[in-house]
Amino acid sequence: MSDIRRLPIGVQSFSVLRNEGFVYIDKTEYILKLAAESRVYFLGRPRRFGKSLFLSTLKAYFLGKKELFKGLYIEEAEQRQAEKEGCESWGNYPVLHLDFNAGIYDTRESLINRFLSFFNEYEEIYKSTGLDIPDRFKNLIKKIYETTGRQVVILVDEYDKPLLETMIINEPLNEEYRRILKGFYGVIKSCDDYIRFAFLTGVTKFSKVSIFSDLNNLRDISMLPDYDAVCGITQKEMEEVFKPEIIALGKAQDLTEDETLTKLKQKYDGYHFSENFVNVYNPFSLLNVFAGKVFRSFWFATGTPTFLVRTLEHQKEIYIRDILEDAEMSENALQDYRPDMNNPIPILFQSGYLTIKDYDKEFQLYKLGFPNDEVKYGFLDNLVPAYTSIAKDASGLFIANFVRDIENGKTESFMKRMYAACAGLPYSLASKENVQMRERDYQIAFYIIFSLMGQFVQTEVVSSKGRADCVLHTDDTIYICMK
Repeated sequence: MSDIRRLPIGVQSFSVLRNEGFVYIDKTEYILKLAAESRVYFLGRPRRFGKSLFLSTLKAYFLGKKELFKGLYIEEAEQRQAEKEGCESWGNYPVLHLDFNAGIYDTRESLINRFLSFFNEYEEIYKSTGLDIPDRFKNLIKKIYETTGRQVVILVDEYDKPLLETMIINEPLNEEYRRILKGFYGVIKSCDDYIRFAFLTGVTKFSKVSIFSDLNNLRDISMLPDYDAVCGITQKEMEEVFKPEIIALGKAQDLTEDETLTKLKQKYDGYHFSENFVNVYNPFSLLNVFAGKVFRSFWFATGTPTFLVRTLEHQKEIYIRDILEDAEMSENALQDYRPDMNNPIPILFQSGYLTIKDYDKEFQLYKLGFPNDEVKYGFLDNLVPAYTSIAKDASGLFIANFVRDIENGKTESFMKRMYAACAGLPYSLASKENVQMRERDYQIAFYIIFSLMGQFVQTEVVSSKGRADCVLHTDDTIYICMK
């Protein structure tokens, strides 16, 4: 019998995970808490953080599939709660599940077809119909309630995908999507009497979508301390559940167990979703590390979201270093994103490129920064083609040669390489006549290159002798760049 354990990389179905023997971190305690506390929720988390799997777990729970929860926290807890309240355990509710992951939203018909597919699936079962999207949704909910005598559970996965795919590049279509979604989500409030539970997930929280302005019964748990680890993997969970994988990884990399844990933390840990600072690992990267027994940038290997690239390109007048090292915002600002905002910090936070690093209780302000090395160096590497003449497929070699030059004291070779990297700096970043903006562009290029080198770098360093454009520290030498 094989002792290889099955790791749920890419598994989004709770029933598949449980029936086919995949390793599972028990998150079912959150399900009971959610079901008891309120009725309509929103959870925002970065991509590949386990949102779809959690939604599938909720679906199995409300469908009453108790056999899937055998041996988990919820099995005994559900029974105890039923006995305490004198009611039936494992209720069975009709579930409407709408997954926006399945679709490419480049035309109005793309979104309409997604809704039609959803309605056709359930209307055939419950013999419901309607005139338009809101009318069909409302009639379907009421018909299910009348037919079954039970309130409906509504689960929506990645509600914002149509908006993210059209943001900036097609604002008229994006506006049309908002209008369509406004009517659809407004039904959740108008049908409150017929709904037992609703849970919506996404990456961003768009203020212009009425789900967040009209649904005053919606509870956003994205930054609540009680739900820090509802998705993702904590340090305790990793060490308890993946002990065999940690040991195997250490052996493969010739590291002790402590060294392995340190490297895992440095590269993949560090996500914080509230001021409680509960450390959470990116599950996709962690599972891939354990499966392949190598330390690589698995999250970035899936590709930087196109909406994020467009956002940064659209807002190039922002100084990158200010965003990445000095970002500070209130909770409302972090959760409220509008495509017309001249500030990419909320979208960087919500999509997982920045995380909470500190919290000022007096002013209720969050200090932000990179969560870990995988995100930091992957993100900066993606900026290289936009702010230097280094091609994307050549950035690794370029950076390696920079490091070799510095380590070997070849300053002349280093400077020639730096001139080459900045010589083709795109003039689209700023006007030729705008000297200040051009100087800023060179600073950004220097900052990105030196940061990727893993060195300590400061720009615009002021002293009694004047101003240094850049100061670079190595173990035994300090390099100063002045114009």
